[in-house]
Amino acid sequence: MRQDTTGRPATEELDRPAGHTGQSPAAPPAPQPDGGPAEAETEQTAGQTAGQATEQAQATEHTAERPAGPADGIPGPRGGAAEPTDGTAEPAEGAPRGVAAGWICPLRRAVRVGAALARRPYWEPPSSAWIVRRWPGLTALCCATLFFWVSLTPSLVPRPWFLQGVIGGINAALGYAIGALLDWLVRAALRPLRRRRPGLFPGARARARAWLAYYALSIGLTIAALSWSADAQRTLRRLQEMPETLTWHSMMIALMAMAICAVLVAAARAVRLATRKLIRALGRYVPRPLAIGVGVLVSATAVLVGTRDVVFDRGVVDIAARIAHSTDQGTKEGISRPGSHRVSGGPDSLVDWDDLGYEGRNFTGSSLTPQTITAVTGKPARQPIRVYVGQQAASDATARARLAVAELERTGAFDRDVLAIAGTTGMGWVNSTDAEPLEYMHGGDTAIVAVQYSYLPSWLSFLVDKDEAGRATRALVEAVRERWLREPADDRPQLVVFGESLGAYGIEASFDGPDDMLAKVDGALLAGTPEFSPVRRQLTADRDPGSPVWRPEYENGRHFRFAQYPRRDLARPGPFSRWEHPRVVHLQNASDAIAWWNPDLAVHRPDWLRHPVGPDVTDSVTWFPVVTFWQTTVDMAVSYGVEAPHGHRYGNGSVDGWAAVAPADGWTDEDTARLREFMEQREAPY
Repeated sequence: MRQDTTGRPATEELDRPAGHTGQSPAAPPAPQPDGGPAEAETEQTAGQTAGQATEQAQATEHTAERPAGPADGIPGPRGGAAEPTDGTAEPAEGAPRGVAAGWICPLRRAVRVGAALARRPYWEPPSSAWIVRRWPGLTALCCATLFFWVSLTPSLVPRPWFLQGVIGGINAALGYAIGALLDWLVRAALRPLRRRRPGLFPGARARARAWLAYYALSIGLTIAALSWSADAQRTLRRLQEMPETLTWHSMMIALMAMAICAVLVAAARAVRLATRKLIRALGRYVPRPLAIGVGVLVSATAVLVGTRDVVFDRGVVDIAARIAHSTDQGTKEGISRPGSHRVSGGPDSLVDWDDLGYEGRNFTGSSLTPQTITAVTGKPARQPIRVYVGQQAASDATARARLAVAELERTGAFDRDVLAIAGTTGMGWVNSTDAEPLEYMHGGDTAIVAVQYSYLPSWLSFLVDKDEAGRATRALVEAVRERWLREPADDRPQLVVFGESLGAYGIEASFDGPDDMLAKVDGALLAGTPEFSPVRRQLTADRDPGSPVWRPEYENGRHFRFAQYPRRDLARPGPFSRWEHPRVVHLQNASDAIAWWNPDLAVHRPDWLRHPVGPDVTDSVTWFPVVTFWQTTVDMAVSYGVEAPHGHRYGNGSVDGWAAVAPADGWTDEDTARLREFMEQREAPY
C-alpha cells in the first residue's frame, strides 16, 4: 500500500474533508527546562517543520488528484479489484504457480520494509521528553565513530585486542559527548535564523539520506581501519623485537567498543534525565534561573562524590588496599629468613623479620653470599650488607630513617667500599637486577639501605599520594648522609643512590635539582623515571639544542647521560665530550609510557611525538586530543608486556650503568661483558 511522507496510507486522503491536512492538532512541546547538549538530539526533527510540511502537502495533493491503482492495493480505475491478502496472489505471467505463492508475498513485504527503512533509517521517540531511550544524534555519532577510528592508531607499546576495545569504547563515548555539545551549540546559534527562514534547512528526506550515507561509510571505513590497525600493531611488535604473530579480533573490538560507548552514553543520559526532573521539581518553588543553577550544581556534586568517594575510594582503593595489605603480610615461596647478621631480619637485627613487609623479606631473604659472588667473579668476596626497614617497624618516615641508620651502624656499613641508598616503589620493591650488579662488581664490599613507605602497589600509591615517596626517601637520604659526613673524608665509602620507576622519583625528589644531587652524592643510577620527576624534568627542559626529548643531552653530557642501549648511548655525545665524576645515568626507553604520561596529553601535543621519534616507536604514532591520553594510560598498564629495553622494562642495563657510575678498582670492559652475560642468564629471585 503506498504511503505518503507522513507514513499514513494514501487512501486516507480520499476520505478526509476538503482542507483537511491529514495531521492532528499539534500538541505543545514537552518542556525543556535546562537546555544542554542532549537537546541537540531532540531538535533534529524540529528544523524540518516547513520542509516536511511542504512535502506532505505535495504528497496529499498528488494522492487526491490521481486514482488509486494496483500499487495502492485498493480498487481503482487503473487496477480493478484489490490484491488478495491471504497469500494466494496470482503469479506473474510465465512464473511457476507452485513457487510463486511461496515467495512473492514475503519478497514484497521485504521490499516494503526496506523502502520504509530507506525513508526513515532511524527511530523517532514518541515524545521529546524521552532522554535515555532515544536514537543517537547523527553529528554526535559521527564524532564518536571518528574517535573510535583514531583510537586504533598505534601508540608506544603493542596492546592486546581487549584493551583496544576498552580504549575504543571510552574514546567513542568522549567523541559522542563532544559531538553532541557541538551540535547543540550550532543549533542554538542557528535557531533564530531557522525561525525566520525555515526553508533554508534540510527536511526529512535529506536527513534520511544523511543517515544512509553514514551507515554505508562507517561500516566500510571501520572494517578498513581495523585491518590497518592490525598491520600497525605488527609493525610495532617488530620494532620492539617481539614475534609478529598477533591475535586481533576485529569484530570483538568493534562490539566491545560499541557496548562500552553505549553504557557510558546511557549513564550520561540518565544523569541528565535526573537533572531535568530535579530542575522541574525545584521550579515549582523557586525562580527558573535559580532552579537550573541549583539543579545542575546538585547533580554535578552527586556525580563527583559518587565517582570519587563511593566508586574510587570505597570501591577501588579499599579493595586494592585490602588485597595489598594481605600480600604484605606474606612471604614469597622460596624466600627464607637470612642467617647472616649483616642483613636486616637476621640474627641481632634491629628490625624484626615480620616487620619487613613482603618486599622487604624478598630483598633481605635473597641476599647474595660470598660463595655466590666468588663463583661468578672468580675473586674473593665479602658478605654484602642489606638493610631494610619496613613500614610497620616504625611510626613515621623520620623514625624509619633513624632506625635505618642505626641498622647501618650495627652492620658496619660505613666501613664498606660503597654505600647505596635505594628508592623503593609503592610496596617497597627494590629491583634485584639493580642491586646485584653493584654487589658483584665490588665483591660484596657494599651496603644497600632502603625503607618501605607504603604497602600499596605503585599505581595506587601514585593516585593516592605520590608525594609520600619523595618525603620518605628524602628523610632517608638526609639521615644517612648526615651520618656519612661524620666519617673521615678520605675514609668514607662512595655514597650512591639508585631507584626504578616510583623509586627513581623518590630519589630525585630528595634533592633540590641537578646541582644539589651532584653536590651531595658520588653517583646515581635511575631507571624509568616518571615524567613528573623533578631532576629529569629540568634536564629535559634545559637539554642541549638539537637533542631529542627521548635522548636528551645536558651540558654536552658532562655529568648526566641518558641511555636506552647503554653500551651505545652512554658513549654519546662522543669521545670529545669529557664525562666527569660524579656521574648520573638515566636509563630511559623511548617507548616507556610511564616516562611520558601526563594529563596534558589530553590537550597538548608532546615533544616525544615530534619527529624524529624514538628508535622503538613507529612513525605511525600520532597525537589526537583526548585519544592519545587514554592510549598512553593503557600503555602504562601493558608496559611490562614487552622485553627490555622497551616499554618499562630495563633488563640488565644496570650492569653498564654501574660500570659507568661506580666501578670497582681495576674493573674492565671484559668484566662488564662477563657480568652482563651472567645477569642475562640468571633467574631473578623475586
